[in-house]
Amino acid sequence: MTLSGNTIRTAPAERLRVEAVLLDIDGTLVDSNDAHAKAWKDVLDENGIDARFEYLRRLIGMGGELLLEEVAGIPPATSRSKAIRDRRDAIFRERYLSEVRPQPGARALVDKLVQRNFRVIAATSTAEENVRPLLAIAGADDLATVSSDDVSLAKPEPDVVRAALRKLDVNADRAILIGDTPYDVEAGRRAGVAVIALRCGGWDDEALDGAIEVFDDPEDLLKNWMQTPFRKSLADLDAPL
Repeated sequence: MTLSGNTIRTAPAERLRVEAVLLDIDGTLVDSNDAHAKAWKDVLDENGIDARFEYLRRLIGMGGELLLEEVAGIPPATSRSKAIRDRRDAIFRERYLSEVRPQPGARALVDKLVQRNFRVIAATSTAEENVRPLLAIAGADDLATVSSDDVSLAKPEPDVVRAALRKLDVNADRAILIGDTPYDVEAGRRAGVAVIALRCGGWDDEALDGAIEVFDDPEDLLKNWMQTPFRKSLADLDAPL
């Protein structure tokens, strides 16, 4: 899939007045991208579909229905697509969930955002059945969520981002998405939401082009807090001089 099309330009970082933060989960809060790729490799092997692990790894972060279409030409709205995706989710939980660890600083980042009175929601291409176990690993299972189950198509389509904005009742220009893949960057930009990207999911700065800032992981973002639009909350920005 080519990441292009009708993107919406977002405001420069210095002009952003942030009220809400949309957090990706896989690769961002937890180090799960390899585990997801392994589960995809297993289920595709079961179905006689040949795909290299390295190829699948570069597609992690894309919604499963779109990944299947990309890899095997299976249309999203079909019973076969759903059956393979459901089996993949079961394999992930049974074989690979135990491998997943939190990213450095994941819980501390959530805590700081909440303490600064930002409205925070997890916005992910992962199926809802996987969301709570992954958030528990990150120490963030108290977060509100929007998952692939809430939309027709997940990232890089903007549907998940728009659903999260609706759930928080916040405008796109008052939100930031934190993610780790080019699919997060594309989804955010197409929804008109600025994106802060993290390298801990396995992508380099070139692949994450379009993000307003790029950091190594949640811990690195916290260390460089004063370089982000989070340095002041919306209440601070709206306060009289």
